[in-house]
Amino acid sequence: MKSLSIIKRLKRRIMTVCSGTLFFLSAILLSVEAPARPGSFTMEQVLSFPFPSGFAVSATGSRVAWTINLNGLRNVYVAEGPAFQPRRLTSYLKDEGQEISSLRLSADGKWCVYIRGGDFGGNWDEALPVNPQHLPDPPKVQIWSIPFAGGKPVLLGEGTDPAISPRSDSVVFVKGDQLWGVPVDGSSPAVQLFTARGHNGTPRWSPDGTKIAFRSYRGDHAFIGIFSGKDKPLVWLSPSFSYDHSPRWSPDGMRLAFVRTAGSGGEPDSILSPPPRPWKILTADALTGTARVIWESPHTPEGSYPSTQGGTNLHWGAGRIVFLSYQDGWPHLYSVPENGGKPLLLTPGRFMAEYISMSADGTQLVFAANTGPDSLDPERRHIVRVSVDKADMEVLTPGTGLEWKPFLTGDGKTMIYISATGRRPPLPAVMTLADRRTRLLGKDLIPKDYPAKSLVTPTRVIFSAPDGTPIHADLFIPQGKTKQRPAVIFVHGGPPRQMLLGWHYSSYYSNAYAVNQYLVNQGFVVLSVNYRLGIGYGYHFHHPAHAGPKGASEYQDIRAAGAWLAAQPYTDASRIGIYGGSYGGYLTAMALARNSDIFAAGVDISGVHDRSVGRVKRYLYPEGYERAPDAERAALTTWLSSPTASMKKWKAPVLVIHADDDRNVPFSQSTDLVQRLIKYHIPHETLVIPDDTHHFLLHSHQVRTDKATAEFLIKKLGKK
Repeated sequence: MKSLSIIKRLKRRIMTVCSGTLFFLSAILLSVEAPARPGSFTMEQVLSFPFPSGFAVSATGSRVAWTINLNGLRNVYVAEGPAFQPRRLTSYLKDEGQEISSLRLSADGKWCVYIRGGDFGGNWDEALPVNPQHLPDPPKVQIWSIPFAGGKPVLLGEGTDPAISPRSDSVVFVKGDQLWGVPVDGSSPAVQLFTARGHNGTPRWSPDGTKIAFRSYRGDHAFIGIFSGKDKPLVWLSPSFSYDHSPRWSPDGMRLAFVRTAGSGGEPDSILSPPPRPWKILTADALTGTARVIWESPHTPEGSYPSTQGGTNLHWGAGRIVFLSYQDGWPHLYSVPENGGKPLLLTPGRFMAEYISMSADGTQLVFAANTGPDSLDPERRHIVRVSVDKADMEVLTPGTGLEWKPFLTGDGKTMIYISATGRRPPLPAVMTLADRRTRLLGKDLIPKDYPAKSLVTPTRVIFSAPDGTPIHADLFIPQGKTKQRPAVIFVHGGPPRQMLLGWHYSSYYSNAYAVNQYLVNQGFVVLSVNYRLGIGYGYHFHHPAHAGPKGASEYQDIRAAGAWLAAQPYTDASRIGIYGGSYGGYLTAMALARNSDIFAAGVDISGVHDRSVGRVKRYLYPEGYERAPDAERAALTTWLSSPTASMKKWKAPVLVIHADDDRNVPFSQSTDLVQRLIKYHIPHETLVIPDDTHHFLLHSHQVRTDKATAEFLIKKLGKK
């Protein structure tokens, strides 16, 4: 007892001498580590959650399919109402780094079709093979079909963009920029349907299965075409000097709706203050191709082509055409009569709509939105339903959970979606619409030792950037509050993303959420920042002035987050770190380069470091004689918006991680940065993942990356 009394007196003296910096003491010696952690768990445990995605529903009946990624084992699962008992359909039982994407279910529900391979979250070369296992014979990107009842997958061919005929008997897909067709059961080889100039893709079957609409991209313009058979010429819908896309058939198959934006070219305009990007909706006769405009966006910044999930989200419903627009400052759904007329705002309010799907009869829409009765719902997602012809929207899943990616079954009786909370990882859920009864599917896939009870639910905080912009963030505080903890800021990528008060609907950010939980369990305070350029807070937050390569105004939000954390009584201002991937890697590098006085260490994953690469030449030496009026100022601004422009101020240690088959951010961005770190004698470590992509498709690579991130932050910040 006497020794404990001495330690207590010594602790009080240290707290006084160290100007408020709190050291943690054990019963035996002075310790500078984080306090004992209740329910400690490993990185492998917290990353072992199953992640569901890729829902597909049959146009009739109640059959549904989805994909699950469980520790790198990616498989198709199916269920059928009313029981909706989940059943694994495929047997890919190794971590091979091969995605399953473009999951489709035939109209009669008898066939599942999917792509295996590729990196369809990339910015380029999406359809090229990914070989993270370093196999001498790389995997191929292939389209497969498998009976809903079960059986062996059937190879349909190599390609992308599969679409099953409404007759449920054949599949059209894209290969070599042309459309190919094949029986859904693979009973005969695929054949090329026609030959047309350009990059032909995004096939859409007519409701009766006799025609296929597609887009033909031709560089400075794009057409919508219709294929009706080998013995008939292609029909082009009102060809023009514009970009046409998003073909959608009318329910009777007689017409199509599509979107038109301006073609390339014209007199160069301002780079730093670009003009609005207007767009139109046209409808065309499927036989003659004659088209007319039925709606045109306002010529305002808010009226520009929407840049949230799904773009225009064009749907042709029962008598009305539905689309998404930012024109009132929020990404909302509107509908217009199919022959034109005044648009009806379906979803009024200060929230966004995304992941929108339509009922089989075309009368209703379901979507995810950051709205609901609770004051914290702007930081969540809930499922909302609305009619196509009236603003009768209803939040179907209120509460403190998170729900996203809804679909109505073909019989209209059930809704399937993904559900999560702050602690429970995402799982598929079904709601019987008649009584709102909800069930979770696949709970047995969550490992028995999953540390859900040891996770913390983040809370919302709001602070102001130097220019007065309110910035929302998610705060994770370890259980058993103790003063003066180390802290880490997490910066998401995108940047059009919003981090939530719980698990995220993106697998990339569910992974980050798990890493944040691990850091909290290790004694860190974690602040996940929703900086400007992100979604969820309106048009002007999503499209701020002087952001990105035009001035990096979003960095002030990250700096403000560091200052806010430093002022909190539970954080040690001298032990604040930062990490993030992609755009988050860029802002991590900005923080370390500009403010090593605030950020003591960081982990830069797949970041952009010199934003002038590829831009300056385009600004100053375009193909023609003319340059934009602000070309020189834009070139300098772009350079000054780069971390590499501030290398002389960079002092804090950094871990640089990058996979060298990255198809979102060139690996050369990190190669260049490392040479500069060496030149300026900046302490750094590196981790290179050969042959994997931006998304670390091999689960073991993801685990390795996450463990390296946490270990570096613990090493640099966990002890003083």
